Amino acid sequence: MSAADRAETLQYLTFQLDEELFALDVSKVREILEVDTITRVPQVPGFMRGVINLRGSVVPVIDLKLKFGLAETQSTINTCIIVVEVQLDGTTTVLGALSDSVQEVVEMEPGEIEPSPRIGSRVNTEFIKGMAKSEGKFVMILDIDKVFAGDDLTVS
Repeated sequence: MSAADRAETLQYLTFQLDEELFALDVSKVREILEVDTITRVPQVPGFMRGVINLRGSVVPVIDLKLKFGLAETQSTINTCIIVVEVQLDGTTTVLGALSDSVQEVVEMEPGEIEPSPRIGSRVNTEFIKGMAKSEGKFVMILDIDKVFAGDDLTVS
């Protein structure tokens, strides 16, 4: 593998929601936490489970399964909070994303990633960067900034 090929290789953190495998760019990941106490906040969107104290900072925790229209994440021994940095309204914001489990960091070359599927005009797949295969399973690669883009979260 040449130096140019290595520069093109991207690393992704893979994680599970229900039976599906997702991935996001490791450069967006700050850390992975065990689920501890999440403090509920009134009158927030349904997918926002609350906030956590991360070394003195208040970090909102989003249930990705609820965000994607699935059933609420149930806390198990494998449930994790993936702390990510996202761009909201031009500002870097730290969020926690609940996942059923974190799998591994995988390396993928751009040629291994196919464009996101077009499922019709009513289904928004803009937040999916692409699809790839890892160990025989499809992996949906998320654009984490676009997952949270829109009016449902704003920086104040």
